[in-house]
Amino acid sequence: MFATLKFAALLLAVVVCWATQDYDYNDAEIDEEPTLGDSPYGSLWPLPQKVQISTVVFKLSGASFHIFDAKASSSGASCRLLQNAYRRYDEYIFTSSRKQGQNKSKKALASDMSELQVWITSADSECDSYPSVTSDESCEFTGMVFVFFHFSHLADTLIQSLETFSQLVYKDEYGAKSINRTDIHDFPRFAHRGLLLDTSRHFLPIKVILANLEAMAWNKFNVFHWHIVDDPSFPYLSRTFPQLSQHGAYHPYTHVYTPSDVKMIIEFARLRGIRVVPEFDTPGHTQSWGKGQKDLLTPCYSGASPSGSFGPVNPMLNTTYDFMSMFFKEVNTVFPDAYVHLGGDEVDFSCWKSNPDIQKFMEQQGFGMDYSKLESFYIQRLLDIVTTTNKGYMIWQEVFDNGVKLKSDTVVHVWMGNKVEEELQKVTEAGFTTILSAPWYLDYISYGQDWQKFYRAEPLSFKGTDAQKKLVIGGEACLWGEYVDATNLTPRLWPRASAVGERLWSDRDVRDLNDAYSRLAKHRCRMVQAGQKVTVCIWCGHQLH
Repeated sequence: MFATLKFAALLLAVVVCWATQDYDYNDAEIDEEPTLGDSPYGSLWPLPQKVQISTVVFKLSGASFHIFDAKASSSGASCRLLQNAYRRYDEYIFTSSRKQGQNKSKKALASDMSELQVWITSADSECDSYPSVTSDESCEFTGMVFVFFHFSHLADTLIQSLETFSQLVYKDEYGAKSINRTDIHDFPRFAHRGLLLDTSRHFLPIKVILANLEAMAWNKFNVFHWHIVDDPSFPYLSRTFPQLSQHGAYHPYTHVYTPSDVKMIIEFARLRGIRVVPEFDTPGHTQSWGKGQKDLLTPCYSGASPSGSFGPVNPMLNTTYDFMSMFFKEVNTVFPDAYVHLGGDEVDFSCWKSNPDIQKFMEQQGFGMDYSKLESFYIQRLLDIVTTTNKGYMIWQEVFDNGVKLKSDTVVHVWMGNKVEEELQKVTEAGFTTILSAPWYLDYISYGQDWQKFYRAEPLSFKGTDAQKKLVIGGEACLWGEYVDATNLTPRLWPRASAVGERLWSDRDVRDLNDAYSRLAKHRCRMVQAGQKVTVCIWCGHQLH
């Protein structure tokens, strides 16, 4: 018995029926604790769009089972992305049993599934390309046969499907690896399913970032939003401006991400179908920048004299824009994704207001006393600079709120918790693509199973036309680093982020907390057994792989 993974460039029309239930972003109360029972969908997470699991069972032989390229496949041993995925998922499924010496002498029976063949029919397997916001991730799995539609990017489709396959494997009552005949039609509800990690407030070792990229793949997240620098530290080692990390990092050698580190993280993510979108937030959140770049920040005044402290980026100097131009040209070469996040949030105007030179500049520009116009002046020039690098950009919602002129393909990131639905309505009414994070700030913790409120959040509950709602391309779970470092990041993040993953992947009607609780408990156990130090707030007592 064997299964086949088959990639085909076919077209598929999908009709999705939306539920009418809305979510109140301010409603953090959980009506009742979910009941732990058995789900008809086993341990699948996130839940596929359509799934039917039959009672027909196949055994997987640990001695003979392997994943490999079909003879007719257009891609083979030279495709590192494929071979890496085969090895990883073979290990996920069988490592524990092989370590225990199970199935070594057992011969494969007629009812065994001994191989999983991958058949790629596209002439271009795209083994060396990077995932993008337009990558298609839809697939169909019929009786152990995977068929992929809208072939766009190999990593996205293959990784999601191998993940689903691995989640269908379980141990029977005798400890044998088994899988039921299953029919699945799957695709993500939203194209952008992101996770933000903050490496400035606390430096995160590379192994922690890689471990969480692995967990992201298990939960079908596809965007790593790397909030790499901020006020406290500048760990990004710039080739063009090495003094930024030399003076701005917590330590210039041990607490930095070198060019080779960044390259490794991007490649590790690529092999798992994950985009890496860096964020370099200005004009605020830049205290660490000023330690290595003279005259970049605005001198603050106390009365008529400089106070010795500094505020946001100085928007009146031409040298500021010369620096930004050179810096973002480097960013464009280091990070291959089509987008960069430019921040633009939480700009404190008090230092600008205290500076007599800024006051004169405001008067010359005709800004009066409206410092949001000065912020817009800076942001507009920065956007013009980034546009010349042919990168698209994401910005926090304040940039939109302040009336900055934006390109039509700008992605507006909605994060502020008050009047979220009103903000989504305004942004989409203006025609801008949007991602949502307001309900999913995972650094805010509470007693008990707070994953439920993240799970109940509904990104499309705002009032708007169908065209407006199509502009919401997804969302991100955010884990800011004020109280998070390498010792507690992973258990604080997982499986709470898993709830966000299912909300962004599965159909809107998937809302049964009891069913989700059952699947999430098993999914958490699977992550624990695979090596993740996830939180113990969800009961673990199931035998998985």
